[in-house]
Amino acid sequence: MLQFDLSWALFLLPLPILVYWLSPEFRDSGEALRAPFFNRLVRLTGSRPTTGAMVELKRWPQKINAIATWALVVFALARPVWVDDPIVQEISARDMLLIVDLSGSMQETDFTDNSGEYISRLAAVKDVLANFINKRGGDRIGLAVFGNAAFPQAPFTDDHKTVLALLEETQVNMAGPKTMIGDAIGLAIRLFESSSISNKVAILLTDGNDSGSKMPITQAASIAADKDITIHTIAMGDPANSGENELDTDALKEISSTTGGNYFLALDRASLDGVYAELDKLEPQKLDTISYRPKIQLFHYPLAGLLIINLLLIIGMSAIRLQREHSND
Repeated sequence: MLQFDLSWALFLLPLPILVYWLSPEFRDSGEALRAPFFNRLVRLTGSRPTTGAMVELKRWPQKINAIATWALVVFALARPVWVDDPIVQEISARDMLLIVDLSGSMQETDFTDNSGEYISRLAAVKDVLANFINKRGGDRIGLAVFGNAAFPQAPFTDDHKTVLALLEETQVNMAGPKTMIGDAIGLAIRLFESSSISNKVAILLTDGNDSGSKMPITQAASIAADKDITIHTIAMGDPANSGENELDTDALKEISSTTGGNYFLALDRASLDGVYAELDKLEPQKLDTISYRPKIQLFHYPLAGLLIINLLLIIGMSAIRLQREHSND
């Protein structure tokens, strides 16, 4: 569709007509020149001279050129554009951060794979998370891990293949053998500060209890809630464990309750699959739709036409002049 960005300029089209009507007739106040071939000039111009008037030689190509030149200048000034059909894009409306525990206890081989073989807890998490991430086409996903400290692995991104590749490279104890849950939440808060999306969700998975984070769990959860970050917590393993392998379900329940999330317990591979299936329902894919109409600038076409018709006029008038000079000779 053709439209003009500066359509008001089109009102300038009749301006030459107004100037022609309102401006006084041009007269030459200089002395007249007597020429013995005056009558011949009258015949050549086709005009009837009057007393005191100056007869200008104007041919019809010149008049048409003047009108076309003005029209093309006005059209170029009006900034014509061609507006294409709307292009609709869907963009992520949620940032989701996956926070994975890499402490020493994650190497326990009390979970099974799809074939029933016993594998480590971390290996089970990788398998289940891979399926979960592949279903989250509408979300930007980030990845963080924690042990003695918390570390970002992948920023929020639509490139889920990269997130999966970084998840696959994680190993037990690569962040240290401890379980700093409070620090992991603190890292999540910092990562979400760079997010411009209002819907912020974190999924924290651990199989232990906090080992003395610099930021207490309750304080971290409270700050996350103030910043509208929802944290779902997943307790992985046996709640009956004690000592270093104790699973602090009360702390995880408090985190989810404070931030408006949900608490889940995964005792085996089947229940872990069920947890992420439930999370998929609780946090359905959310997309924002934006549309725009591409614009192609066309102002150079009137300017090109202006150049062409003036060149043609110059060539044509030059040819006529040469022909007359030749005939006079």
